[in-house]
Amino acid sequence: MKLTMPKDVKNLCEQCAALCCRYFAFEIDKPRTKRDFDDLRWYLLHEDCIIFVEDGDWYVQINRPCKALRSDNRCGIYETRPAICRAYSTKGCDYHGDEYDYEQLFVEAEQIAEYAKQYLSKQRKRKAARRKTATTTVRKTSRARKTTGKVTNAPRLLKSA
Repeated sequence: MKLTMPKDVKNLCEQCAALCCRYFAFEIDKPRTKRDFDDLRWYLLHEDCIIFVEDGDWYVQINRPCKALRSDNRCGIYETRPAICRAYSTKGCDYHGDEYDYEQLFVEAEQIAEYAKQYLSKQRKRKAARRKTATTTVRKTSRARKTTGKVTNAPRLLKSA
């Protein structure tokens, strides 16, 4: 979406409520275990925290304004603002851009708990199916081949100094 600026406005930030300065988000590892999901549930038990998935990547978002944001929605430390602020472009502006379209959005601890229950159940079923397939394959081949349990072609490991 191309942003168009009214002629009397020098930059888009002049019209904005500083939405980009009212939260921060950071990428986290995709949860894979019950403990991982329990940690995410703990995050969501805190105020002003959400978790979302975008393009397959997981994020925690904390909805708290920057301490340098002034009451007029301007930066109080503009000349010495952090590099991440300097690099931010109005190209992805929260105020003038489109609504976010998350793959998943969790705002309550119960939501992530339910998602975890379904996800972990699917994982257990997949693992059981793989194990069943692997067991069937091993049984077919193990009768034809005897093994000593030793690895013969493994590379030699060197001791570190």
